[in-house]
Amino acid sequence: MSNRLLLSNKYKFIGWCLLIPATIFGVILSLRSFEAFPLKAKVFAIFSNNFLEKAQVFSFAEENITSTIVGICFIVGALLVGFSKEKKEDEFIEKLRLSSLLWAVWVSYILLLLAFLFVYGTAFLNVMLYNMFTVLIIFIVRFNYNLYKNSKSVSDEK
Repeated sequence: MSNRLLLSNKYKFIGWCLLIPATIFGVILSLRSFEAFPLKAKVFAIFSNNFLEKAQVFSFAEENITSTIVGICFIVGALLVGFSKEKKEDEFIEKLRLSSLLWAVWVSYILLLLAFLFVYGTAFLNVMLYNMFTVLIIFIVRFNYNLYKNSKSVSDEK
């Protein structure tokens, strides 16, 4: 992974400030209902199709944007956390980042394949919703775990 594609290290803190609250709020919303905290706004929609209403194309619609805001904060935060440089960015970190990303893609798609085989009905829509975020989540967890594990082994050698 080329260093020129990575963001400055200062964005990692901003990413965590977005990711942690978005994750907590997203879990609360998924356990309850997206209608539990209605934040209505008139938004431009390329396509809008609400239950028992006529589909609208390229129009303004009154929508609950709570899940939109949480999703945007989560994605932006996860991208900032995952793709910001470390304080000491070297070839080992670059290799670790690339292997973590590859591992995350493999695991995410294996989970998706299992979902295709064993989850049906409306539950599958939930699986697809969560699958949008799994690559970033798995990558961040795996990369930071490997960094932590490596820092422990380096400090043990000293």
